[in-house]
Amino acid sequence: MNILFVANRVPYPPYRGDKLKIWNLARQLSGKHKLVLISIAQDKEELQYKKQLQEVFDEVHIIRLPKWLSVLNSLMGLVGKLPIQVAYFRSAKFSKLLNRVISSNSFDAIHVQHIRMGYYFRNLDRTNVVLDLPDAFSLYWKRRLEQAKSPLKRWFTGMEYRRLLKFEQQWLPRFPLNLVCSAEDMAYLSENTGANLAVLPNGVDTAQFCQRTDVVKEPLSILFTGNMDYEPNIDAVTYFCEELFPEIKAAVPGAKFVIAGQRPVAKVLKLASEDVTITGFVKDIAAEYAKATVMVAPLRFGAGTQNKVLEALAVGTPVVCSHVGFKGLGLENGQGAILATEKADFIYAVIRILTDEVYRDNLSGSGSAFIHRHYGWYAVAEQLTTYLNQVKRV
Repeated sequence: MNILFVANRVPYPPYRGDKLKIWNLARQLSGKHKLVLISIAQDKEELQYKKQLQEVFDEVHIIRLPKWLSVLNSLMGLVGKLPIQVAYFRSAKFSKLLNRVISSNSFDAIHVQHIRMGYYFRNLDRTNVVLDLPDAFSLYWKRRLEQAKSPLKRWFTGMEYRRLLKFEQQWLPRFPLNLVCSAEDMAYLSENTGANLAVLPNGVDTAQFCQRTDVVKEPLSILFTGNMDYEPNIDAVTYFCEELFPEIKAAVPGAKFVIAGQRPVAKVLKLASEDVTITGFVKDIAAEYAKATVMVAPLRFGAGTQNKVLEALAVGTPVVCSHVGFKGLGLENGQGAILATEKADFIYAVIRILTDEVYRDNLSGSGSAFIHRHYGWYAVAEQLTTYLNQVKRV
């Protein structure tokens, strides 16, 4: 097939969820199909990765959208009706380039990443387009609203939630197929939009994320990973340090907490202490998972599935997580990951994993086997090929 990928971020280097998914899907499909990429670069540095992208994509087209212009788009969007998330990524240059690339090629199928990019197809033929959503975006903002405290934050979050829900209701039914990464998100969007939906899960590079014999475990170590300028992650580590970790430390005095992830904001950096380490960017994140005794994901808002949970389980590190993202994993509670929706249950689960070696080893084996069986990128790419064939132009 001749496939166009429309990505909201340059998918290299693949160190964050949206970049990771496009990069790995394209890597699996490269050589079997002709792949064309069109994307937006917010930083000048991203333009230097065109050579690496061309090793996977047959053609690469990138338009620069400076952050200052996105901020201006967002401010102007406050007086409009579009979600700010959509207004942020508006670009007349990108729209012209997209129209030119589509008109000058005969694409069998088009993969569009994120509802942000879906809006560019308002005046284009959508009959061979698959819209791939990282999560149910309005659900994500609904959960943010539930956690918002200040009046200003509640106003803005409530406005964005209502705009996104209306936008999803208007736009998702216009695409022949919409993909989400979890059954939980599909159920929510099905109820609220009536659109044609299917599940395309996030995947794991099982060659990279596997049980490591070259890494020494750090006893009593608790790990959190993620982009540390991302609001759900900032809230999660702050909540853990302030409300969960003190009680864990009281029961297990030698416990240490490691926050590993790029771009930690000031609020995260302030959490550093003798028992809390902030690493910043880590090149070999699989080694961090392998060193940890337990990984925690105490997210209080968000949607979709959490790549961090999949990756930790693949390496063989047990996970304790909140309800956010758990339902979409297809795991039974206790199959490598423990679901803990209450504060006391979360604390107890972490303490038990830290102190009970037999229990910890049982979790490790069952979680790793499940992820390697169901979440390898090869299987996910094969499923995407099936979906693209469903909308393929004949």
